[in-house]
Amino acid sequence: MSATEDSKVSITSLLKRLWHESDATKPNATEIAAAISLIFTNSLSEVQTGALLTCLHFTERDRQAEVLSKCAEAMRDFATDINVEEIGKVIAERGRKEGNYNGGLCDIVGTGGDSHNTFNISTTSSILASSLLMMGKHGNRASTSRSGSADLLSCAPPKPPQITAVTPSTLKEVYSSTNYAFLYAPIFHPGARHAASIRKQLGWRTIFNLLGPLANPLHSLIEGRVIGVARKEIGPDFAESMRQSGVKKAMVICGDEELDELSCAGITHCWRLVENPSTGKVDIKYFTVSPSDFGLPPHPLTDVSPGQSPEKNAEILMRILKGEVASDDPILQFVYINTAALFVVSGICDADSSDMGPGDDGKVMTEVGPGGGRWKEGVRRAKWAVSSGEAYKQWEKYVEVTNRVAV
Repeated sequence: MSATEDSKVSITSLLKRLWHESDATKPNATEIAAAISLIFTNSLSEVQTGALLTCLHFTERDRQAEVLSKCAEAMRDFATDINVEEIGKVIAERGRKEGNYNGGLCDIVGTGGDSHNTFNISTTSSILASSLLMMGKHGNRASTSRSGSADLLSCAPPKPPQITAVTPSTLKEVYSSTNYAFLYAPIFHPGARHAASIRKQLGWRTIFNLLGPLANPLHSLIEGRVIGVARKEIGPDFAESMRQSGVKKAMVICGDEELDELSCAGITHCWRLVENPSTGKVDIKYFTVSPSDFGLPPHPLTDVSPGQSPEKNAEILMRILKGEVASDDPILQFVYINTAALFVVSGICDADSSDMGPGDDGKVMTEVGPGGGRWKEGVRRAKWAVSSGEAYKQWEKYVEVTNRVAV
């Protein structure tokens, strides 16, 4: 229940301790998470919400691993209730195990705020990946770019999916029909709306930019994920926050241009979480990759930054899914690189044989690149997702089922 103006909670004491930090008085991650939790129940005034987000930003507490993991946990705790056991059974039935991929859900998402205004790469990659992986793509409308993931999907011709129709009560039916589901953040995290207008007025990145990718409402069912961050210095802390959140199979990425995608222009910094089979502990491995590691040429970001409206980007998306884009198109190759990364992280590329279906020549590319990944095999599978029509097939099923359950 939301608090009235007369019953708002005061966090003045915590704000003072944040702003005038000393080792003796600085608040710990649990205290900060408790304060963030008050936002989800509308228990803070707008002034104190803005002050909290500002303090966390300028003291850089909002990029510390423990703070991120605790606040993400709080955000998930206040998410709409989901019958995880029921959804898990559907995923287990549909998920196709291959290599070291166990058939669980996967996600690919960026924090946003990189100011490059590139095409909707992670959203398009998530749809391509649904050809082989079960996808739970968490996303929202744009806050810093012209075309957010939800904006893009809502404009897809000829008939867009009903993104608000994917709810805790319809998830079972959605996943019974398709490998793909877009988890629209306002549906699953209604409490976050209390910070929305304040975030826009502040004009700088807040902790919510970083919490979104960590707060997938199906967190416990996510097997593998690729998360892009817009600043390289955040990478190690972000990877550690995921490890603290129980994540065992993931990769944090940041293009050298401060890009929250794998860069098609040059080096991408990677922090990969891999479970050590002998100890059971999760190791974080840092390395870099370049387009050549994927067997593709580099392209300047200007070639993949159309700065288009969601409608124009949706047209590009549909042309990609229908196989109507030339194989050397920079945007398509940009999508291939990022899709390949998720395939590698999922473990599906570790298979030494391949039987994806019609159009698969079965010629697994076993070359191992930086970080121990078969990046070129990932691209081979991404190309198959388009050429076989399987990604488009999953998309059509997603559109159909969301329109059906919306009635």
